[in-house]
Amino acid sequence: MRVLVIERDQPTTIMLVRQLRHAGMHVDAAVDGTDGLEKALLGHYDVVVLERDLDGLSGDEVCWRLHSTRQPARLLMLSTRAEVEERVSGLDLGADDYLTKPFAQTEFVARVRALGRRQTTAAAVMLRCGDLELDPHNRSVHRGGARIHLANKEFRVLEMLLRADGALVSSRQLIQEVWARGTTKEVSTSVLRVTMRTLRVKLGEPPIIQTVVRVGYQVRPPAPAEAEPLAEPDAARDSA
Repeated sequence: MRVLVIERDQPTTIMLVRQLRHAGMHVDAAVDGTDGLEKALLGHYDVVVLERDLDGLSGDEVCWRLHSTRQPARLLMLSTRAEVEERVSGLDLGADDYLTKPFAQTEFVARVRALGRRQTTAAAVMLRCGDLELDPHNRSVHRGGARIHLANKEFRVLEMLLRADGALVSSRQLIQEVWARGTTKEVSTSVLRVTMRTLRVKLGEPPIIQTVVRVGYQVRPPAPAEAEPLAEPDAARDSA
């Protein structure tokens, strides 16, 4: 299970990440709303743990944006606001569960696990662009009905671009998510360019991945082919 923790308090973040990793989960963290929203939109998470009172974008704003863009991840909102009205407003914004601070660590882990089990159906949403289809659940790619076999990193790059739904994804974001996650190793942009070149060849024509020079990449459905002019009838040509 993949979990993103968005929490502004560093000691709390360390504690939550440690508990989830101890439970066998893959965990990433963000310290403010802007960074957290970016990671949640581009990453493939089963559960997002979201502190309501964040720096930058508020937790309410992050929750609303994730819910409005129909991200498949389930969302657990954390807050010191214990009043019934506050809990109801958090759930109305799109949170799937609400946990009031302070809480028992065992309960926190149990709630994340429960949300992860509920996420299975949502994660199977098909990603599409034109005649290209990517199935995150079965990890399959088809174009024009034909199966395309991709290497793991090619698949992850394409999935990130499709999840962005036409928005620009920077080279830095792609490298961080696909190659550099969980490591301090430097990854050059040339590695990304090589992967992008082979990915484009496999996806075929017309091209569906567009390059924004020195910035990043985005997917766009190919423009419709122009219709060829109708042939002039023989009789009309003969009478001309």
